[in-house]
Amino acid sequence: MEYLDFELPIKELEEQFDKCVLIGKESDVDMTESCNNIEKKLLKTKNEIYKNLTSWQRVQLSRHPSRPYTLDHITALSGNTFMELHGDRTFKDDKAMIGGLGKIGDQSFMFIGQQKGYNTKTRQYRNFGMSNPEGYRKALRLMKMAEKFSLPVVTFLDTPGAYPGLEAEERGQGEAIARNIFEMTRLKTPIITVVIGEGASGGALGIGVGDRVYMMENTWYSVISPESCSSILWRSWEHKEKAADALKLTAEDMKKQKLIDGIIKEPLGGAHFDREIAFKEVQKTILKAYGELKKLSAEELVKKRMEKYANMGVFKG
Repeated sequence: MEYLDFELPIKELEEQFDKCVLIGKESDVDMTESCNNIEKKLLKTKNEIYKNLTSWQRVQLSRHPSRPYTLDHITALSGNTFMELHGDRTFKDDKAMIGGLGKIGDQSFMFIGQQKGYNTKTRQYRNFGMSNPEGYRKALRLMKMAEKFSLPVVTFLDTPGAYPGLEAEERGQGEAIARNIFEMTRLKTPIITVVIGEGASGGALGIGVGDRVYMMENTWYSVISPESCSSILWRSWEHKEKAADALKLTAEDMKKQKLIDGIIKEPLGGAHFDREIAFKEVQKTILKAYGELKKLSAEELVKKRMEKYANMGVFKG
């Protein structure tokens, strides 16, 4: 397990606990009481740390290298029923954007999401979760396919942003994202969106227009990352913590502003501490949302979706 800076007190206590258990096993000394005391202290420390996380600490947790990614969620939700579909039929297959058909129980879904790598080789292969225009065009192709066969769409957001390279701009990065937003607002099938990690800028919004949008507890969703915001305002990354607070990018902030529909609880310490619980919570949320949305006709679905986004940012004096 990898630990973040603010988790070091937990690491120390866990090491103490492991040593205590080892001494008990290897000697005749009864270490039960000492181990129990350390365990109680560990639980108390965890609660104190994770119940009082700052915005920046949540950003750090959303990027934790052990955190489950899109494919982990899809595999947990649909098992061996998932069939990945490739290519945008124009340029190539973008490995940073994955999608395909899969089942939760007896219900088929079209799953789409950004995929990051878990080591240096796979991070390069997945372009660090930053999609090119062909990734967004692939996503739109799959959404249109889902609409044709009346299948609900589930999108998972986890990206530091769309790829900002010259070649991406040459192939129409801005147009691809704008086209997706436009087409998703009027897609005649339910769209359920879950932010499972980083939700940065148009890169996330390109597959993020949903009838129901949820954020996992330790994720963020914003027009810009705290580091980039800090570098623009203060010409340095040193003020990223201050920027994270100012951006109001946490799940709680987003819910308060009525920009998302709900928060998915995570196990104590984050989704990576107990993946099974995290996957079950995501599955429960998706099925509940679909249960509500499937009762609406295609026309009602589109009307409500458009109204939802038209009302965002409206304040009454």
